[in-house]
Formats: sequence, structure tokens, C-alpha cells
Amino acid sequence: MNSGREYEVALILGDGIGPEISGAAVAVLEATGVSIRWREFAAGEAARQRHGHPLPAATLAAVRTIGVALKGPLLAPTQTGRLVVRHGDADVTYPSVNNALRRELEVFANVRPIRSFPGVPTPFSSLDVVIVREVTEDTYIGWEEMKGPDEAWAIKRITRQASERIFRFAFEYARARGRRKVTAGHKANVLNLTDGLFLESGRNVAARFPDLAFDDCMIDALCLRLVLGLAPGANIGARVAFFEAAHGAAPDIVGQGIANPIALILSGAMLLGHLGEAAAERRIWEAVARVLREGRHLTPDLGGHARTTDVTRAIIAALGRAEGVTGSA
Repeated sequence: MNSGREYEVALILGDGIGPEISGAAVAVLEATGVSIRWREFAAGEAARQRHGHPLPAATLAAVRTIGVALKGPLLAPTQTGRLVVRHGDADVTYPSVNNALRRELEVFANVRPIRSFPGVPTPFSSLDVVIVREVTEDTYIGWEEMKGPDEAWAIKRITRQASERIFRFAFEYARARGRRKVTAGHKANVLNLTDGLFLESGRNVAARFPDLAFDDCMIDALCLRLVLGLAPGANIGARVAFFEAAHGAAPDIVGQGIANPIALILSGAMLLGHLGEAAAERRIWEAVARVLREGRHLTPDLGGHARTTDVTRAIIAALGRAEGVTGSA
């Protein structure tokens, strides 16, 4: 049962397969019965071609005003993705469009729930973790400099304020969703000062949450424990949140109709949860789980032959009969 409210949501279709999977996500969200008024804005290559800049000021202003957005993947070219955003008489340089979006909109927590689904082969059949990543500091600041033709430097920045903010977010997120443990991934054994400050901040915050277990792990060892699959994502700040899949724009399969829309559909489910439509969010997770478990509508990346539209229709059909499989972030 939805709340009966109409929500305004900004929609950025994205590059590559973005328009295909964004259309799928919109269709599934509308099929829940939640009333959404979509307002489309451009970013990425579409914006560059239409407006001469990959991140128009009008897009940023609109998303700030609306406060919530669903975003398709944007191209992130290696070595050439830097862009400049003008603030009055000053220019700010960012390493990519995604980085610029996050920092301009002041979202600091990247949230990616990772869980296994019956019917999808994985080394870990009961995977259920949430990755919370700080995306305003560390090397995300994009401070680089050439020190001659054969040497390049990148600056890593860590502050206590941002570190404690992301740990508070993680602990509050875990407590609100009945999770029992927070683990900090770091490299403080090598980066003693920067990652050391990050870890110290985490321990300080953990002391305020005695009901939750806390530990830490070297990031390379932690990565060995994680397998990213059909991963949705959220970028959350104090005033703005936008939702996107963890994968890229996949330009090699554009127009073939075989892109897997599930990660963006689940990102849309997280968007509904953010709006307070928890029941609709849960129904989408259950519908996706049912379609994957039945295995009749799988795109080629999952070993099947279904098209994007086939998967979308199957999930919409399952919305009315999903049962027995729960799950959300």
C-alpha cells in the first residue's frame, strides 16, 4: 500500500545503456503504484552534446531543489574525464562527472547493498552486506600534479570531521536496519597518518554505539571477502540523495537490448525507501528475487537469452505475486 502522495523525482537517463535501463527502472517503480512525477535533466555526454558541458548548472540547480534523483550510468573515460564547474569567478576542477555530481550536491555517503540471489551463481550463497563509502575525501578530491614528464602525484586528504560523519552514518544506518556489525576497511598499516586518522575516528564513533559490534580490516584483505554482483547504489547527503547502479555505461552493448536493468531497478527501490515507501521498496526486492530464482528471464550476463524488456516485464508481473523472499538495504 502506498502513501497516496505524489513525489517529484529528477531523472538523469545517463550515457551508453543508461536510457535503456533507466526506462526499465521507471516502468518498475511506476508499477508499484507509487505516484511519481519525473523531471528529466541531462548530464554526461548527452549534456555535452546538447548544452556544451557534461554537467550543466541547470541540472545541478534542479536536483538540489528537488532533493532526490534517479541516475543512469555516465561514461567515465580514463585519463580524459576531468571537467571544470564554474562558481562565480572561480573554477573548480573535478576528475569525473560522477565525482562532480557527488561533491557539488554535497552527498558524502555512497551506499551499496550487496546480496546474493537464488538462481544467480556466486561463491557465497548467503551474502548480505552493505558497503558504505566516503566519497568526498581520500583521493576522490582529485588533486593531481605532474612533476615533470615522467612523474605524477596524487594528494590524499582525510579530515576528522568527514571521517566521523561517515562513521556516524554507517552506525546509524546499521542500527536502523537491525544490522549487528560495522567493519572499517583501511590501509593504516602503510598510510599511518591519513588512514590512521580515519580509523581513530571510527573507533571514537563506535564507542557511542555499544549495541553494535565494530572491527577493522586491511582493505586488500576485505576486498577478498566481497563479491559485487547485481549491486544498486545510493549517494546520500544532508539535503540531496541520488540513486544509481554500481556498474558503468557499457557502450559496447548499446542498442542491442540486452543490458541487465536489475541493479538500477534495485537502486530505484532504494529511492522509494528513501521517500518513505518501504513497502514498495520491499516488493521490488521480492519481485527481483523471484524472477532470478525462477531463471526464465535472465540477460546474457547471467547466462540467459532474455532482453532488457523481457526482464522488466517479468519483474513487473512478479510485483503482484512476490512472496517468501524478503530483502532490502
